[in-house]
Amino acid sequence: MLLRLAVAAALGGAIGVERELREREAGLRTHLLVALGAALFTIVSAFGFDDVLGRSGPSVLVRLDPSRIAAQVVSGIGFLGAGAIIRQGLSVRGLTTAASLWIVAAIGMASGAGMYAPAAIGTVIVLFSLGPLRILAYRAMERFRPEEKRLVVELKTEATASQLLTDVHGQGYSVHSFELDEETDRRVVVLHLDHPVGPLVPVLSDVDYVLAVRWRK
Repeated sequence: MLLRLAVAAALGGAIGVERELREREAGLRTHLLVALGAALFTIVSAFGFDDVLGRSGPSVLVRLDPSRIAAQVVSGIGFLGAGAIIRQGLSVRGLTTAASLWIVAAIGMASGAGMYAPAAIGTVIVLFSLGPLRILAYRAMERFRPEEKRLVVELKTEATASQLLTDVHGQGYSVHSFELDEETDRRVVVLHLDHPVGPLVPVLSDVDYVLAVRWRK
């Protein structure tokens, strides 16, 4: 049992180190604790009630479902995952970290069940997905992704959308449509332009009333 807990902590910690190096919301300690907790729940669920079964006789019928406690890890990890997801304006961050917490719980459960090979292979695949695969996917998508014509601009509260539209038109762009999202500390404007926005991004980044600017699909 100690070996199972140690393997779960080591594998979860390996994924946590990668998240820690990228300064994500959940890092080394969080991933290690999730994997360790999932493994411990699995061990308790499988072996924690042997004494109850031992005391059962012909007049006492006790049925054991080894998965009944461990199964709750699958749904319970959703609360941690939801806490890692952050909404910033019209964008959402933390989805990958939430997914890594989810898979770390599965790795911890596999380790707690003594399935070391699947747990180790799963860890290797996760590390590959978070590292090299991210770079390869980005390079591959850049070849096939059409040139971006949607721009997301975050403005200061005192700025107006008309100011932004004037500056955009001044750079030779035509705005097909735009969306405005009002928040307490900023305004987020999504512009749909007539041609690629790459040259426009550095220009708007230097404007004093612009907090952030980026393009997206």
